[in-house]
This record gives sequence, structure tokens and C-alpha cells, in this order.
Amino acid sequence: MTPTALNSGSHATVALIGRKRTAAEAAEGAPIKAGVRLAVVWMGLGLGLGLGLGFGGAAMAQTATGGAPASSASSSALASPPPASSSAPAPSPFWSPKGKLLLTGGVSSIDGAAGGGLTPWALTGSYATEGQIGTTAYYTRLPTQDYGLTGYGALVAFGERAELSIARQDFSAGGTGAALNLPGLHLKQTILGAKLRLGGDAILDADTWMPQLALGVEYKSVDAAGLNPTLSALGAKRHGVDVYLSATKLLLAQSTLVNLTLRASRANQNGLLGFGGTASHRYSLLPEVSVAYLINKNWAVGAEYRMKPDKLNPSVLGDALKEQDWKDVFVAWAPTKNFSLTAAYVDLGKVVPGVQPRRQRGVYGSIQLAY
Repeated sequence: MTPTALNSGSHATVALIGRKRTAAEAAEGAPIKAGVRLAVVWMGLGLGLGLGLGFGGAAMAQTATGGAPASSASSSALASPPPASSSAPAPSPFWSPKGKLLLTGGVSSIDGAAGGGLTPWALTGSYATEGQIGTTAYYTRLPTQDYGLTGYGALVAFGERAELSIARQDFSAGGTGAALNLPGLHLKQTILGAKLRLGGDAILDADTWMPQLALGVEYKSVDAAGLNPTLSALGAKRHGVDVYLSATKLLLAQSTLVNLTLRASRANQNGLLGFGGTASHRYSLLPEVSVAYLINKNWAVGAEYRMKPDKLNPSVLGDALKEQDWKDVFVAWAPTKNFSLTAAYVDLGKVVPGVQPRRQRGVYGSIQLAY
């Protein structure tokens, strides 16, 4: 597929661009509106349950004991070393001043949720423990041979129960935009996220088989600028909702963290090329894997793999928009609990191979501030 062919498309593509929406197509928008409502309701639920479970749990613990106010079991176990006779894990060099292990809150992912650079974890961001509110903010840059991605955002964590996040992405199409007669093309996406811990405790359950579990939702909205008519012709929507379940296991004795995420998604290139397409509007269940090794309390190295749904392949453009999985290897440095740097070598596979057939690889850099 040549750039000219992709730009002009087939007669079917030209016929689709610019036509009026039919009643059937208008009806198709109903699920998207429902998804938007679901995302808003879920974020409200995450906030309410996070506050209720976090602060309410501490109050119930105080009432049950009949004594003076006390921190939750999680905070008490994390804030001070257990006595020699206790069955709790022995003190670790990774304890942070607030009680949580440095780097086990993860870093900010490209979608804004706490985790690795590409995938979310079941852990909440920041170093807040029960009864506390923590915040983080980040800035990320990923240039590849033909494209560039800039991201920034913030999150609020309600203890270790829930988090709300917002992220903004700006994707420069570079030479691909010029090949499509759209020089200077930028695809811009906003992502609203919520995550709620369902069970388990990555630290207190480190000596058991039980992982920490969390359910998350991400509402995504993309503005593709001059590419919007083409996405409409391909059947891709401008809004979409991803839902994921993450399980994170911390192996303290091995200084290793393992995460598995299952994501229900129909996002094309993470949503930058819309959601779904003429090939399929159904959701795909996709695994994402992260492994991190804590070298010491300040340094971690690891790798990630994220599968993609490939909803624009095939299309009226053939396999010109075929999507491939993402992967990376990374190193993270956290000199204090308030600051971290992450660098990674990222492979995005072929992005719009009908125009740019080579794989897109680059060095990812991210800075995060936490409180």
C-alpha cells in the first residue's frame, strides 16, 4: 500500500466520507453515550467507596477496639517494624518514610493510571496509606523514527482503596500526516480514569499466594483533526471506554513485582485512531504483563508487554492500518518518595504500515512528582 493509495483510498472510502448519518448509524451512538455515563458513574463510585472504605474503615476499627484513635492494620503494619514475636513480614530496606515501599506505587502509565509505563497495576498511585489522600503529576515524552507522543496528567489516590486520574496525549503524525496531505497533523486524546481495589494487599499478603486486585475504567475521547472524516469512513468512533482487571503480586524475598492485567478494549492505537471499525465493533479481552525487579530501595528494572485489539484490520484500505502489540524494557529511579524518573526502550510495532512500513521504536522518558 503506497501513501497515495492510503490517502485516496478506494471508491468505497471516498463514498463514505462526507455522507450524512443514517438512522441506524445514529442509533449506534447510543452505546457510546451509555459508556460515557458508565465512566462518570464509575468515577463517582470510586470516589465514594474510596473515601467510605478508607476513612470509614479506620473509624470502625477504633469503635471495635474501644480505645483511642488508631491507624488501620495496614498503616500500623507499614509505619513501624513488627515485634520479633509477630508473624508479620520482617522490616525491609524498601520502607518509605510514609510506610509504603518505594516504587511499589508504580509510576504514571501513558493513560494516567498508576503502574508501569504501558500498563496499569492494582496498586494505587502516590504513597498514601489508609486515611490519607495522595497526589501525583507526570510528564512523558516518546519520540520514534516517524512519530512523537507527548503525555501529561495527574491522579488523586484515596488511601490504598481508590484513585482517580486524568491524562492528556498529543500524538504528532510527522511524515505520515504529510503523506496524507495533512502536514502538521496532531491527534489529541483526553483520558479520564478510575481504579478501585477489590481485595488483597500487595505488602501485607506478600507471604501468601493472594495478589492485590483492582478494577479500573478509562473513558477516552480523541480529536483526530483533519483525519476525522477518514476515521468516520472506517467506522471508528471518537469516544470509547476501556475496562480492566489487574492483579499485582509482590514477592518481597525475591525483590520482584509481577502484574497481570486483562483489558476489555476496542481502542485503535490506544484510542488515537478511534474505537472499533468496519472490521469489528466488539470488545476484545487482551492481556498485559509487567515484571519489575527492585535492585535496591531506589532503583527498579523491568519489562512490559501489551496486546492490542487490531479493529481496523482488514478495512477498505486492506491491511494498511494493521496494529501490533507494544512492549518495553525500563529502568525507574526514585531518590525520594516525592520524585521519580523512568526511562524505557519502547517498541510500538508498525504504526499505519500502509504509509510507514518500518517498526516504530524509541526511548521513552517520564518524570513524576508525588505527594
